[in-house]
This record gives sequence, C-alpha cells and structure tokens, in this order.
Amino acid sequence: MYRVALWGFGAMGSGIARSILSKYELNLVGVHDMRREYTGKDVGELLGLEKVDVKVYDNPMEMIDETNPDLVVIATHSFVDVVKDQILSVIKKNVNVLTIAEEMSHPFHTHPEAAEEIDNLARRHGVTVLGTGVNPGFVLDTLIIALTGAALNVKSIKAARINDLSPFGPTVMETQGVGTTVEEFEKGIEDGTIVGHIGFEESIYMIAEAMGWNIDRIEQTREPIVSNVSRKTKYVKVEPGMVAGCRHIAKAYMNDELMIELEHPQQVLPELEEVDTGDYIWIKGNPDLSLAIKPEIPGGKGTMAIATNMIPAVIEGPEGLMTMSDLPVPRALIGELY
Repeated sequence: MYRVALWGFGAMGSGIARSILSKYELNLVGVHDMRREYTGKDVGELLGLEKVDVKVYDNPMEMIDETNPDLVVIATHSFVDVVKDQILSVIKKNVNVLTIAEEMSHPFHTHPEAAEEIDNLARRHGVTVLGTGVNPGFVLDTLIIALTGAALNVKSIKAARINDLSPFGPTVMETQGVGTTVEEFEKGIEDGTIVGHIGFEESIYMIAEAMGWNIDRIEQTREPIVSNVSRKTKYVKVEPGMVAGCRHIAKAYMNDELMIELEHPQQVLPELEEVDTGDYIWIKGNPDLSLAIKPEIPGGKGTMAIATNMIPAVIEGPEGLMTMSDLPVPRALIGELY
C-alpha cells in the first residue's frame, strides 16, 4: 500500500483526499492546509465522512517528517512560479511529487530553467515528479497522443473541449475572468491577471514532442463568454452582461503549416444557455480519425481521478521530472464507489 500525503485542501484537494481514501492501494497519511480552523482536525470529519485518524497539519514539512509518505500530491496553484519551491522542498525530503499545477504538465519549453532545476534535483534524490490533471494532462494531450497510435500517418491535429467550470475554486475562476465585466476581462488579458485556459502551450509541446514535430510558433486568442442569464456557483456569481467564461484558442505552426489547433471555450453552468459540453478530437492523416465524448469528461472529477490514479505510476516511475507521455497509460484504481 502506498502512503500519500496531500498539500492543499481546497476544491480539488479535498476531492483528491476523498478519492485517495476510497482506494484499496492507497493510504492517506496527512493533509496540509493553511486555514487555522482546520489544523489538527480529522480529515474524514472535515469531508463529512467517518473519522479516519488522518489530521490536518499547518506545516507541510512537519507533515512529511511525521507521516513518512511515499508521495505528496500538491494541489495549491496553477503556476510554476508558485509551486516550484513547494515541489523542491518535498524532493529534498526524498519524496515523490504529483502536482495538479497546469503549467507543470510539460514545463520544459515554457519554464526551462525551473524544469531543469526540478528535474536535476529529483534525479539526485532518486524521486519522480509529475504534473497532471484532466486538462492539461489527459483530454487535450494524452488522449490525443493515444489516438494517433491508430493512424498510419498524421498530418495535423485539431481538438476541442467545451466544459463546465462550475466545480472549480476561486483560483480557476480568477484566471478565467469569471464574474468580471467585459471591460475588466479585457484589462485582465492585457495585464496578465486573466489568462484563459492554463496549459495550451504545455499540451501542444507534449503532443509535438510525441509526434516528432518542431513547433515554430504558437498563436493564441482569448475572448470573453458573456452571459445572458444569472449564474451562481459555490465560488462565483455572474449577472447578465458579465463574463461567464473564456473562449481560448491556440494554433501551433511548423514551417508555417498549421499542425495543432486546440479550442477550449469554458464557462460556469453552460446548460443555462443550452450549451452542450463535450470533448472532441479530429486527426487528419491516414486514415482520418475522430473521437467525440458527450458530455465532457467532468473537469473536477476528472482531475481528482487522474491525480489519484497516477500515484502508483509516479512512485514506481523513472527518476526526474516526467510528463504523462513518459509514464504508463492511466487506468482506474479499484476502490469503493462514493
């Protein structure tokens, strides 16, 4: 049985904790969260379950020292600049790391210095590091790469994910511009506080690396999805005329030829305006291939699942900073349904 600790107990972290507790192969041994009112509390009781004798720590290093985990799941933020030091601190304890930070799914091109530092330290300490989630990490990269395996040749790739943002917490809402005015959205795009989908570049480079393509440039557009109705989730309220999400498109070129096009219009409660969610892949080649998943793979549950199910592969994986294309195909761990 693998011993797992969790750094971060927000919308995604708490769901991952619940998932880990349900798996026969995994043993949740500790959780770190910054909220003082959670310190010392039993994780099971905080999740509305029976007591599980796993407590919340206010210090992540103390948690690691006392619980001796095989792996720490970091579910704190989306950006390399924020999670890098967290990852390095865990590596120095000789512990494997899995993070759901989107930029960590393939940071070798977007954050080469940080990626090299993490990779080198992980190799020196004999541990594995992986960034993953439902997207990036699965739908618009790993699943695409797997589908190309049924093609004799591939000329170009297009994919789209139309999804519901409602399960995600405040960090994702802020980066998508949900709940802003159109003017605030445009200002946020300009100053970088609103970025749309985090992970397009990482997904593109993961796909391109697998295909042996050398991408020359990536062009991206981000447009606000303006709501015509009132929408409310646990984390945000959107009035008519406000922004409910972001339509983000990325196009990657090689020798001025469009090779990869990814589209990701995501918003909260899309069904309120009769928008059907779904995941779609179109591969142009020999033969042409297409895949449609309707409705979408749920973003929240999908991220919790991928993060949980990849734990054994990370613990048993090669030393260094890995990507999803480096490790075995993800598969569900057996556990109790909930």
